[in-house]
Amino acid sequence: MSIRIKDKNFIPFLNKDQIQERISQVGAQITQDFIGKDVVLLGVLNGSFIFIADLCRSIDLPITCSFVKLSSYQGTKSSEKVKSLVGIQENLKNKFVVIVEDIVDTGISMNYMLKQISSLNPLGISIVSLLFKPEAFRFNYQIDYVCFEIPNKFVVGYGLDYDGLGRNLSEIYQLDTP
Repeated sequence: MSIRIKDKNFIPFLNKDQIQERISQVGAQITQDFIGKDVVLLGVLNGSFIFIADLCRSIDLPITCSFVKLSSYQGTKSSEKVKSLVGIQENLKNKFVVIVEDIVDTGISMNYMLKQISSLNPLGISIVSLLFKPEAFRFNYQIDYVCFEIPNKFVVGYGLDYDGLGRNLSEIYQLDTP
């Protein structure tokens, strides 16, 4: 069933069972890859808050969770500029950092994050993203864990928003374009 948020119509794209199953698989892989390591999950707010909550519960390791807040969107488009609204508060030196992002599309925000984190001397940096838009991606760094590759369409739900609305939807919807 389609939904309306403000002036836009959205149609179902990924249901909650698909999302939860894939997050469990990725959490199991992260568990396997980081056994015995000091891991910090670093969520990028606001969009990653639901994803990181479910992801960290699916990782069977002692982990630390921390957050940063970036802004790069205006409406349905990337502004091409990244603003750091809340910076890194955690000591990342000699730790393995797993950046948790709701979506990587152009990659501009993630490129900014990688530069910031690298300067803090972690032992390693990995990226996990709920959604990835390969068609929009402009960089050549690796996204280590991708739950879903999606087409270059605007999506809402499960933490993702349209002008602040729709984050609370338990499923992911894509913009209905005629």
